[in-house]
Amino acid sequence: MEVITEGVNNLNITDSSFNKNRIQVSNTKKPLFFYVNLAKRYMQQHNEVELSALGMAIATVVTIAEILKNNGLAVEKKIMTYTVDMREEPGMRPIQKAKIEIMLGRSEKFDELMAAATEEVTGYEEQS
Repeated sequence: MEVITEGVNNLNITDSSFNKNRIQVSNTKKPLFFYVNLAKRYMQQHNEVELSALGMAIATVVTIAEILKNNGLAVEKKIMTYTVDMREEPGMRPIQKAKIEIMLGRSEKFDELMAAATEEVTGYEEQS
């Protein structure tokens, strides 16, 4: 058992598909503004965020990106589209699904807008 634990502790992830600032969006699991707020937090930590979705969730990703851009928080860096093969179960024929990845970076006014939003919330809480 110790050997397994040691192996796991020494495991080095080199998979290039793993990205610490990627948000994989689902249109069924969380509300829209959960992802908007998560993207803001990722941009605070990493200066940019990659929004990713498959199939029907693509519209949700585009909406999140547009909300962030229209509020002056983000600028669009890159948009990539793909078609990926998905298998429902092993042995079944693959189904092609659309995939989108949108890379957003902080806008020039990001810090200023986030500070103003924080002050607004703090002021509201003090009045209550």
